[in-house]
Amino acid sequence: MTRKLPFATLIELAQSRTDTATRLLGQLQNAHNSAAEKLELLLQYRQEYLDQLEIQMRNGLVSSQLHNFQHFIGTLDNAIEQQRALTQQADTRLAHGRGDWQDNKRRLNSFDTLAERVSQQNMMALSKREQRDSDEHTSRQFYQRTHLLVG
Repeated sequence: MTRKLPFATLIELAQSRTDTATRLLGQLQNAHNSAAEKLELLLQYRQEYLDQLEIQMRNGLVSSQLHNFQHFIGTLDNAIEQQRALTQQADTRLAHGRGDWQDNKRRLNSFDTLAERVSQQNMMALSKREQRDSDEHTSRQFYQRTHLLVG
């Protein structure tokens, strides 16, 4: 069984959380887009219906037809308001999802940076040890040569 370094475990956990937040953010973005598209369709449909009403009124319209148009436009207005509320909720959830993703990404980047610093410190320590070992080896060789020549 391999033993993981604490940073590796933290980074894996942060990466997993960031991946989850990324997927959720994508879902929230899709939900937002869908809600906005539905709202736009309702608004277009309402405008088309009003245009039809205007044409009908120019050509003459009986009161029952006018009442039906007004009733349907009222129903559309209610649907539009409900869809606006859903779109606003989707906006809010998207903003929170974006904030969560940014927090997770920032945490992951912090762990990555910290791990990189530790790695650099370890490399510097290793380099110093190797340099010290090399210096000691060279010093021993010099000492042996000078004592062989003198002796």
